[in-house]
Amino acid sequence: MTIGEAVVLAIVEGLTEFLPVSSTGHMIIASSLMGIASEPFVKTFTIAIQLGAIVSVLVLYWKRFFQSLNFYIKLLTAFFPAAILGFLLNDYIDQLLERVEVVALMLVVGGIVFLFIDRFFSSNTDTSGPSISSAFKIGIFQCLAMIPGVSRSAATIIGGLTQKLTKQTAAEFSFFLAVPTMFGATAFKLFKYFKTGNAFAQGELSVLAVGNLVAFVVALFAIKFFIRFVSTHGFKIFGYYRIVLGVIILLLYYSGISLSIL
Repeated sequence: MTIGEAVVLAIVEGLTEFLPVSSTGHMIIASSLMGIASEPFVKTFTIAIQLGAIVSVLVLYWKRFFQSLNFYIKLLTAFFPAAILGFLLNDYIDQLLERVEVVALMLVVGGIVFLFIDRFFSSNTDTSGPSISSAFKIGIFQCLAMIPGVSRSAATIIGGLTQKLTKQTAAEFSFFLAVPTMFGATAFKLFKYFKTGNAFAQGELSVLAVGNLVAFVVALFAIKFFIRFVSTHGFKIFGYYRIVLGVIILLLYYSGISLSIL
């Protein structure tokens, strides 16, 4: 992987990780257009650059992470279901991740949901954040994101809305929940990478460092934009976007064009 390819993938990661549009779907298109080979380091890179995105949440919301012990209890409660299920079903999830048509279908299905979601939850008024029991329910929704194309952000935001949270509050809790979730996924991926005897070759650490830096900067702007946008315009535009992206991937896939998920 070249530095240029790393920068492009990091921009895609930073832009899409916290938006309800599926970063996986975008990685399919970006990697396929650039012809990036599906190698062990490349697969690890696409997970490890999530660390840059995690740091952007910590920088933007650092005061919230010093609120109280109860804040962390809620995060861990919401994180627990996906952590257990992800560990138990890791091999099956990896197999499902190879199904490009599944990603595309879930993009379309999720897009249809987002076309109507503003109407379903228009009366939500809770700006205080979820209770511990509500956090656990949001964590259950996060498990849906193990189906490629669903989008972790989309699943957790919808989960928050079902618990009467406002759009902004649901989105912000989704950001907070991303920190332990993405950190855990990255740590697990790196553990598997080194456990199988792999090691970073010369230059790969530099590529990884550049990727994380770019993902961090881009994610900062993406988060700020998303919060302002959904507070004013809602989620419908993301529904249309998901449907169009899913249809494009399906058309490419069934046209015989080679598409791969890193």
